[in-house]
Amino acid sequence: MTINVDNLVSISEANQNFSRVARLVDEKGTAIILKNNIPRYVLLDYSLFQKNATADDADVDTVAAQILTKHIKAFEELAK
Repeated sequence: MTINVDNLVSISEANQNFSRVARLVDEKGTAIILKNNIPRYVLLDYSLFQKNATADDADVDTVAAQILTKHIKAFEELAK
């Protein structure tokens, strides 16, 4: 994720004026909330979150194959 400096908001500003931060997210898609001048939190549009949070079947199959390969002996023992 690239960080646009126009999307940076201090935590105190987010606390005092959340509606402004929400409008920023509506316009830009995300807002980065800084705590002690360090990026700490990301506020993003729910549709963007939903699009990125779901895994497709290929991703799930790949992870499952990796877990099975790594722990095959344990699975074989459990299958007895």
